[in-house]
Amino acid sequence: MGYAELIERLQALPQDKQAEVFDFVEFLSARCGTESDAVLAHGDWTDAESSRMAMAQALRGIEADPVAYSRNDLREQWQ
Repeated sequence: MGYAELIERLQALPQDKQAEVFDFVEFLSARCGTESDAVLAHGDWTDAESSRMAMAQALRGIEADPVAYSRNDLREQWQ
């Protein structure tokens, strides 16, 4: 089934069934991590936003880290 056929079938459904399809697509998108750009209530963060913030906090200041490591610092080396 192509995109055009899907849209055609969706438009043929009654309005209440179209709303059900939309709700189901939102559910699948949230479950698969393809969240839409919907505005979240009360400043809630999406998982992606939370993950980006956590990574930024974990790496903050690392570019100014004066420590330089050498091969002698390795415990194991891939051979």
